[in-house]
Amino acid sequence: MRIDKLLANMGYGTRKEVKQLLKSGHVRINNQVEKSPKTHVDPEKEDVSVNGEVVEYREFIYLMLNKPGDVVSATEDANDLTVIDILQPEDALFEPFPVGRLDKDTEGLLLITNDGQLAHRLTSPKKDVGKTYFAEIEGKVTEEDVEAFREGVTLDDGYVTKPSDLEIIETGHYSEILLTITEGKFHQVKRMFEAVGKRVTYLKRVSMGDLLLDEHLELGEYRELRDEEIEYLKELTNLDH
Repeated sequence: MRIDKLLANMGYGTRKEVKQLLKSGHVRINNQVEKSPKTHVDPEKEDVSVNGEVVEYREFIYLMLNKPGDVVSATEDANDLTVIDILQPEDALFEPFPVGRLDKDTEGLLLITNDGQLAHRLTSPKKDVGKTYFAEIEGKVTEEDVEAFREGVTLDDGYVTKPSDLEIIETGHYSEILLTITEGKFHQVKRMFEAVGKRVTYLKRVSMGDLLLDEHLELGEYRELRDEEIEYLKELTNLDH
């Protein structure tokens, strides 16, 4: 990796500012002054410092966001605020992206990372990673619906969903449920309930596998994943094998 790219990625300024740092002799590689921005460096094997401060290199960032219902799950959008727009600049530097997609009005657990391999595995239908949603439903959810979801329901385009686990928390004119699915078709949860004659009025993702949304995160807040959470996700997708 070029030294100017490394330092820019680690938050030491723009490429232009980093070049000035180098030119001024403030950067050392293995304790030797380095002035060329084109010099390649292996940050995992070589020591890089700026003004005597060791550069702590990290390749990946893993974030858990409690997504609010007014931002889109994208890296950029011409009309709406994105989940990347609400990150702190030092986190956005890593150029992360959302893992999968939540509808704009859907709240809850959204992972954001720049680890493309893990993101791909978490969203691959082949991995059968369960995603659990809490939903408020207009209409009485019944045991017949539970059975229908277990068998797979036919969506408006003729697609038959994979078996899913529907748990009724409360039922009546308005119902509350938990639903676990292992795929992520467009507007899937909403369309599944439409297939049985009901309407989703509120939707929130609460978990991915056994990784739960941190209850201390307010809407729009996020935190880095803990080491054990990252390891769990890698094990869940067999990334270590």
